[in-house]
Amino acid sequence: MTTAHDAATALFIELTGREPDGVWSAPGRVNLIGEHTDYNDGFVLPFAIPHRTVAAAGLRTDGRVQVCSTFAPEPVEVALDELGALFPTVTGAGPAVPEWAAYPLGVAWALAEASSLIGGGVDIAIGSDVPIGAGLSSSAAIEGATASALNDLWRAGLDRTALARVGRRAENEAVGAPTGIMDQMASMLGEPDAAIFLDCRTLDTQLVPLGVAEAGLAILVMDTRVTHAHSTGGYSERRAACERGAAIMGVPALRDVSVADLSRAAHLMDDVTFRRVRHVVTEDQRVLDTVRVLREQGARAIGDLLVASHASMRDDFEISVPELDTAVEAALAAGALGARMTGGGFGGAAIALIEADAVEVVSAAVSAAFADAGFAAPHLFTVVPAAGAGRDA
Repeated sequence: MTTAHDAATALFIELTGREPDGVWSAPGRVNLIGEHTDYNDGFVLPFAIPHRTVAAAGLRTDGRVQVCSTFAPEPVEVALDELGALFPTVTGAGPAVPEWAAYPLGVAWALAEASSLIGGGVDIAIGSDVPIGAGLSSSAAIEGATASALNDLWRAGLDRTALARVGRRAENEAVGAPTGIMDQMASMLGEPDAAIFLDCRTLDTQLVPLGVAEAGLAILVMDTRVTHAHSTGGYSERRAACERGAAIMGVPALRDVSVADLSRAAHLMDDVTFRRVRHVVTEDQRVLDTVRVLREQGARAIGDLLVASHASMRDDFEISVPELDTAVEAALAAGALGARMTGGGFGGAAIALIEADAVEVVSAAVSAAFADAGFAAPHLFTVVPAAGAGRDA
């Protein structure tokens, strides 16, 4: 049992005076490659990580939902049939509850609508060891754990893809963050030692074996501790630019623009919009190339694709920050095969593909580079692909 498991269970007992009916959890994720392609109907290649969010939950009989968490222990309680009125799609403003609470409450609202039911009331206590604001999808982990709990307690019978849709709707409409569905799918469908090759238009998935440990490699997460939030303006602006570019090109989404089309696109749109489009189009191709290279040559051969991805996010999509660039550059200088920022950008974490016996050397180099630049010390740790959401107890 994890520390998060124990903390969530203890908080539930403190909140309600009884044992939970069950405990469910869902992981954060690292996106190996494919950034800002998901809401453009494109391709992504994430994997779930061992860090998890836990929901201890139990039914109640009064038609109300109460949520609390170890990071915000003051409970929030709302009548289930009043949930929809709390959220931006109805109010036109931010959530009428603390933002952290909008995630589990939004899931309860979206799941009730998706399954055409409202189950009994419920108490939910949340604990987590997924770093918040690091670009490792702590939000999708909350959504996945909550959705798994309510799906079982309410006997909704939704499959994992449907639960991922519930999580995305909660994030989009309850929290007001215009994200795609990659994070939720990775958290729900993760498998050990594999990445999830996801077509974000069809939601078709394929497991792609990574074989990182078998190849003598490790994946180092370099959390810059520069927090980000998807509901703030930079993310929305990038999405709007992508939609504008697709409209100019006369296609439903940038997924439908090929690399060969970019020369035409350059003559049709302003420079900023073009560079946003170029990132998405070339990033989609990099995902396809990474899947092919992994299958044909293995993890050791994907380093250049990771480096190219970071350069595109830094220069064309302009979502990197100096701390992320420093982490990537320092890791590469210390011998990493490849490195890139991961997640939505404007802070968060980068990843480096490194020799398994070089973790300490690369970590020391990154820490030294941060110190030299006057940045706060990064949080450095390795991850392996892990299992997706489910019931723990």
